[in-house]
Parts: sequence; structure tokens; C-alpha cells
Amino acid sequence: MVATNRLGLRLGEIYSELGGAQPRDLLPAAPLISCFVRHTVGLGDALSPADIPPGERVDDGLPQDLESSIREYGLRYFKVKLFADAERDFARLREVSRLLERETCFVTLDGNENFINFEAFREFWQKAAGDPALRELWRRIILVEQPVHRDRALSDDLGAALRAWPDRPRLIIDESDGAVGDLSRALALGYAGTSHKNCKGIVKGIANACLLEKRRRDGERVVLTGEDLCNLGPVALLQDLAMVALLGIEHVERNGHHYYRGLSLWPADWQDAALAAHGDLYTRHRDGFACLNIRGGRVALGSVNTAPLGVAPLFDPLPHVASAKEGSRFERQPMP
Repeated sequence: MVATNRLGLRLGEIYSELGGAQPRDLLPAAPLISCFVRHTVGLGDALSPADIPPGERVDDGLPQDLESSIREYGLRYFKVKLFADAERDFARLREVSRLLERETCFVTLDGNENFINFEAFREFWQKAAGDPALRELWRRIILVEQPVHRDRALSDDLGAALRAWPDRPRLIIDESDGAVGDLSRALALGYAGTSHKNCKGIVKGIANACLLEKRRRDGERVVLTGEDLCNLGPVALLQDLAMVALLGIEHVERNGHHYYRGLSLWPADWQDAALAAHGDLYTRHRDGFACLNIRGGRVALGSVNTAPLGVAPLFDPLPHVASAKEGSRFERQPMP
């Protein structure tokens, strides 16, 4: 649909420098057949089993801490959130570095809009880079996401601070990418790219990917990442992964499989349908519920790529709603 531009996208009306280019001119020739899961290390997440207080241990068959997740899934990509407080962050980063020291891995840092300005972030970055215990971790960092709050991140003065830091890491916007035009503004200020999220809109995502690919072909060192914490199957996650495959994003933030017990919150027949249609992406957990099939830190996207808009089975929630509310004053309504 996108390759033949059945959507009728006129990229030059979104970004004038794209002129008469078609999506097929700038997007990958074929969607990815798999991608890496980038595991988010949240500010409150346990790094090892010992970090979990006894009263907070969850016995649901899934890993609850970073160390166990690495062992269970073979993770290779990680997204580490920052407090913007050196004392708190450095101790945590040292422990993350220790856990990753034997892994072949890559790391993104998420500033989470917590730094006052780029001068504060630059001081943090340089201090961390000079810490011997963080030296190996710092070599693995591929980009930093949204260090400064969206209200100030695209201002002229912060752009001047960026340009005054010639050896800065690759910085991308995320929360600041709220409107069409924010990406081109960010690139002009000195950022290296943005994130794709389906909640920002797929047309905008396609246009952003095309703009960044044009800039890359022009010699700029730019990047498009995939971010979307806790997007859940059996519909939204697959739609998101279909876009990740289409845009050629090789690793994507994906933590919903840790924060939810797979698809166990949905009816059994929905889980069975997801397993039947997407047996490469999902697997049956030893406890019986459907969950993501992560092997070597990757998920397979073959069934997503061949399904209409990423999702093969269609789910009708109404029988389950009617069953749950049987005997109440609610009545099942016919589908429009």
C-alpha cells in the first residue's frame, strides 16, 4: 500500500525539500523480517533479583528485573532512563554497566525531559564520560533522547548551546516532536533525529523517515528510533511493529511484555487466535498464556508483514462484554 502510494501521500507538501519524491524512493525496498527489542530500564525498575523487596515479588512466570530479563530473552539493546541527578544516576549506571559488561549490547539514554538546559546535560555527560566505572558503558551509547523539557528544547538559545558543543553525542527529540515541522526545526538546531510512535501518526512517521533518509543520503548523521512503552497486543502492538518493519527501524522500545503477563488479560480464544495467526511473534508460555516470543533479543515480524495492517485475526469484544454483564441492566448492542 505504501510502496505503490495508494495512500496518495504528497511528501513535498509536508517537507518541501522532499519535492516530488514518493515513499518508495526513500523507504527500505522491503520491510524488516525481525527487529531487536530495546529493553527499557525505568527509574524504579529493579536491576537484579536482590533489588526486589520481598513484598513486591511477582510470581507470574516472567522476569521482573533487568538481570533476569537479559538471561531470559538474550537482550542486546537497552534504554536507560535518567533522573538528571548525578549522585542517583551514576550509582545506577555503574550497576547497569556491570550487568552489561559481558554482553554485546547497545544503549540509548533517555533524559526524560529532566535536565534544565543543555549546559547542565553537557556537564553531566562529560562527568560520566570521565568516570572509569562508566567508560565501557559510555562506549556503547548510540544516542540520547530528549534531555531537555519540550517547552524549551526547540528554542534558539538551546540550539546555540548545542552548536557550541561540537563533540556532543547524537541527540534526538521525542516529546518535542508534537507537530509537523518540529523535526526539521530540531535538525536545524543540531539534533540528530527523532522517534517514531504510532500515536504521533503514521503519515507523519512516514514523512519523517523519508526526510531523515534524504538527509542521510546527503551525508548527515541522522537517526530515527522506535519508542512506545507498554504498547500491548493483540492489535496495537502488531500495528506498531508493522510500521517499525516498514520504516526499517532495527530496534524498538518494547517493555509491555514485562509489565503485563503476556496476553493473559484477554479471553483464551483471543490468545489462541493470536498464536494461530502470529506463531512467530507469540508463543505459549509454560504456564499456558500467550506471550511475546523473544529469542536472542529479537522478535520475528514475518506474520506481521503478511497480515493486513499488521493484524491477521479480527477480535469481536461484544460476546465477552455481554457475558461479563449478563443479568445486569446493560444489553448487548448490534455492531454498526
